[in-house]
Amino acid sequence: MNISLENKNALVCGSSKGIGSASARLLADMGANVTLAARSEDILKALVLELDTSKGQKHDYITVDYNEQAGLRTKIESLVSKKNVHILVNNTGGPPAGPIAKATPEAFLSAYNQHLICNHILATTLLPGMEAEGFGRIINIISTSVKSPLANLGVSNTTRGAVASWSKTLAGEVAAKGITVNNVLPGFTNTGRLDEIINNKTKKAGSTKEETITAMQSIVPMKRFADPSEIAAAVGFLASPAASYITGINIPVDGGRTNCL
Repeated sequence: MNISLENKNALVCGSSKGIGSASARLLADMGANVTLAARSEDILKALVLELDTSKGQKHDYITVDYNEQAGLRTKIESLVSKKNVHILVNNTGGPPAGPIAKATPEAFLSAYNQHLICNHILATTLLPGMEAEGFGRIINIISTSVKSPLANLGVSNTTRGAVASWSKTLAGEVAAKGITVNNVLPGFTNTGRLDEIINNKTKKAGSTKEETITAMQSIVPMKRFADPSEIAAAVGFLASPAASYITGINIPVDGGRTNCL
């Protein structure tokens, strides 16, 4: 099975920590030249030096802020003026938790801009290069909520669903050009985002953090949280030549928690 990414260029968003960082490390291990993208330059500067170079890979980074869409577009256009990007990993931290009935219009607009709109800017800027190479992989890290909405994540559920529909539509339009578009749906994963959710649940329930963790793990058939590297494994496969006939799908990586097919 061919999973080599030698001579392929990857752009991994949100790569300063968590799933993004784990994905960047794995794609580098598979042979890709990786461009890290996030806001924290100090972290990116350190991480780029840790990525595998045993196959002659050359890595770099760019600092981006998803709240500044014009600046994002300019930086990505600058990147593609130097090289074609074959692999895009769209990965952005989720919107704040809360019931949908109490969400403001501004909260929806902010989430749509940071997720759907920025994903679209990135993808459409990189697509011409993918088409020229006859190889493209767009992988969106979203949420299992696209299959079953999650309690107290109203804005996130709505936004993630929009990204999933955008992804499915785009997949059909670019499939004949050798470009695939897929979504990875992480379950409970040991990241800063999960820690935030645990703290919110703990405060709301008036319980201890340990009790909250036990309760959350109890609804996962595997009875544990995922490591970011386990989510990255799905990203790596979908980015590889081996996944060339897989497009337009949602892949839950959740220990069996999602209660639907």
